[in-house]
Parts: sequence; C-alpha cells; structure tokens
Amino acid sequence: QVQLVESGGGSVQAGGSLRLSCAASTYAYMDYCMGWFRQTPGKEREGVAAVTRIGTTMYKDSMKGRITISKDRTENTLFLQIDSLGAEDTGMYYCAAQTRADGVCLDGLTTRYYTSWGQGTQVTVSS
Repeated sequence: QVQLVESGGGSVQAGGSLRLSCAASTYAYMDYCMGWFRQTPGKEREGVAAVTRIGTTMYKDSMKGRITISKDRTENTLFLQIDSLGAEDTGMYYCAAQTRADGVCLDGLTTRYYTSWGQGTQVTVSS
C-alpha cells in the first residue's frame, strides 16, 4: 500500500515561515504529478501548489510569490515552503498524487484527479 505522510505543520506567528514535508513510501511517487492542498472547517479542499514529473510547477494565484513546491528524489519527499504566513493560511494541509504514468498534472489545483492522499498536517497561524 503506497503511503504519503505529511509533517512540518504547527503553530506559528503571522509573518513566519514553515516548510511542510510529504514522505512517499516509494520512489515512484516522484514521477507522478504531486500537489499540496489546504482545507479549513466548512470549506472545500483547495489546491495550493502542484508539480509535474519534470518539475513544472503551478500555484494558487493568491499565494504566488510566497510559496514554493519542490521534491527531493533522493529522499522520496515533496516539500512546500510557505513564507509570510497569515491567518488565512491556517488549515489542514494535505499532499496528494495523481498516479498517472505520464507524470502530467490534470487540473493540478483541483482534487478531481488525485488518487492518493496523506492524512494531513495542521498549520495554525496566530497574529
């Protein structure tokens, strides 16, 4: 069973930074489209960032310039760096993968084509 395990969340003051990690149980995940999503109570899960097999990235428009998605193939790990955190960044962050062999992201910032999900890591930003 392939697994994705997130870590790196926590409580942080506004203006700070966090680096979220998503450890994959197999190197194969590094060849898939992988993404980060955020969810707050009562709201739908929204896409934050995604990266294709070849490293093409996409970001939520309102967060461009202060988030970076990356992956480390040697560690089978996906990362999300978030800077200049604000209260609006509070939520549960999930990583996910589209297990497509071509590694292309289909609707990379929507949940529709993602088939593998982690359990999430909570980020809480206080002012």
